[in-house]
Amino acid sequence: MNLAPGQLDLLFQALGDPTRRAILERLARGPATVSELAAPFDMALPSLLGHVRRLEDSGLVTSDKEGRVRTVRLVPGAFTPVRSWLDAQRAIWEDRLDRLDDYVTRLMKDRADGSRSAD
Repeated sequence: MNLAPGQLDLLFQALGDPTRRAILERLARGPATVSELAAPFDMALPSLLGHVRRLEDSGLVTSDKEGRVRTVRLVPGAFTPVRSWLDAQRAIWEDRLDRLDDYVTRLMKDRADGSRSAD
């Protein structure tokens, strides 16, 4: 995973806010204007633009302005670093949990064998 230093932090910070996640969910259906993105939220337009800016800074979305209309769209592949990191973490934890399961199974078997020989 070749990321600029702090890029993964920016991605997770962007994803850490429910408003930004809702914006991303909406953009998954296709590009939208800022006004369309703002419609479901009870916030001032500058506040919503701040969320869009954070998403742009993280590289998750891009926007372009034509006249007075700003259109926002997802960046293809922008979630790949997040997914790669999560996949790596899942592999680490699955391995740890498999080893724990093996240990507990062996421990329970040893206890069961020990209680039989005491009879």
